Amino acid sequence: INAETWGPKSRSWFMDKATARLALVSRHLCPLDGPESSSVTVSPTAAKQKAVSADYYHLDDLLTPKERAMRVRVRKFMEEEANPLIDDHFERAEFPMSLIKKMAALQLSGTTIKGNGCPGLGHMECAVAMMETARVDASIATFMMIQMALVPRSIDELGSEEQKARYLPGLASMELMGAFALTEPDYGSDASGLQTTATPVQGGWVLNGKKRWIGIAPFADIIVVWARNVTTNQVNGFIVEKGAKGLTCTTMQQKLALRIMQNADIVMQDVFVPDNNRLPKAENFAVGAGRMLAMSRIYVSWLPVGASMGIFEHCLAYVKSRQQFGAPLSAYQLTQEKLSRMLGHIQAMTLMAWRISSLYQSNSLSVAQTSLAKAWNSKMGREVAALGREIFGGNGITLESKVGRAFVDMEGIYTYEGTYDVNSLIVGRDITGMAAFKASSKSK
Repeated sequence: INAETWGPKSRSWFMDKATARLALVSRHLCPLDGPESSSVTVSPTAAKQKAVSADYYHLDDLLTPKERAMRVRVRKFMEEEANPLIDDHFERAEFPMSLIKKMAALQLSGTTIKGNGCPGLGHMECAVAMMETARVDASIATFMMIQMALVPRSIDELGSEEQKARYLPGLASMELMGAFALTEPDYGSDASGLQTTATPVQGGWVLNGKKRWIGIAPFADIIVVWARNVTTNQVNGFIVEKGAKGLTCTTMQQKLALRIMQNADIVMQDVFVPDNNRLPKAENFAVGAGRMLAMSRIYVSWLPVGASMGIFEHCLAYVKSRQQFGAPLSAYQLTQEKLSRMLGHIQAMTLMAWRISSLYQSNSLSVAQTSLAKAWNSKMGREVAALGREIFGGNGITLESKVGRAFVDMEGIYTYEGTYDVNSLIVGRDITGMAAFKASSKSK
């Protein structure tokens, strides 16, 4: 204040007004403790705000009309048909078998395969279908990935024409259920080291070994089994049919995550597989099981995107309706920061998943690029789930909240199709040129 322009009284009047105004602003920005500041002012337009979607950066703008239509169709199915059944089946650890015929009507099974009754969809259509399924339930999304993509694609890309004609129509109509048996009790991340054996005999092969965590296997009609050829020491693929002598599938019990998904422990004791059930193009792990996993890992990268979107939208609805300390939870800074962080993670996850799918469609996607997306998206999805559970407080551990189920299911996604650590090491090998999967054999 210029002393030559303002007299003492004017300066005093101005300072009093300025100080009062500053105090008023400060009270709104940083409320003090006490009765007068315990209430939080909410914008008059808050009730009129438009509905906010977890798709904050408009994924639809990157999709074709067919891809957008698929997204809408699957979301409608999951919300209307699946959602009412999920909590009860999760609690009982049972798969909603009544959904299978309705899922078949979506005509997704067989995904991108053309012919033999398969729909010949675009890759991105399938990817957004997996995302929208996971928005409601990750177990159903995992089921879809195996039944509709992993098993039929294994037969289509690695099988004979006769095998395609024999199995693909049933898998496409979902009259046949299929499983993919790779993981073993002692070989999870180190899948290529599997010990199940395939011994050539007159007219076929004899399989011996154990498998674990095999989704759909408890009610599968066929199982694509990966076993080590004792003659060549290479990992080959075989189609084992339900009821084969020496084949035992036992449903795994007491799972905490993905409880709707039915997984099995498999024991094979001298299981005979005829020659015409060996996948002829699966000559080794890299061109067989490894190639299929590289494809399915793309879809797995979309699952935490969908699950996180569902978590965010449940949280946003909850904080607007839940009142604490005289105001909705949505009016508090801590809540808004959590929501903002969740939303940021979801946009990054979405764009990463979309990008690897785009690269896959142009035949320019590397295994390491897929591993980075799976590792990153599952890690960020895990944080979104944790923040969502925090926002719900005690209610977050109930099935009614939906977030509690998604929270534990995200742990399963974080682990399967390559753990975060293993996928990170795949990326590390690619960018440094040095593999770090095995511990040093040197000891002090």
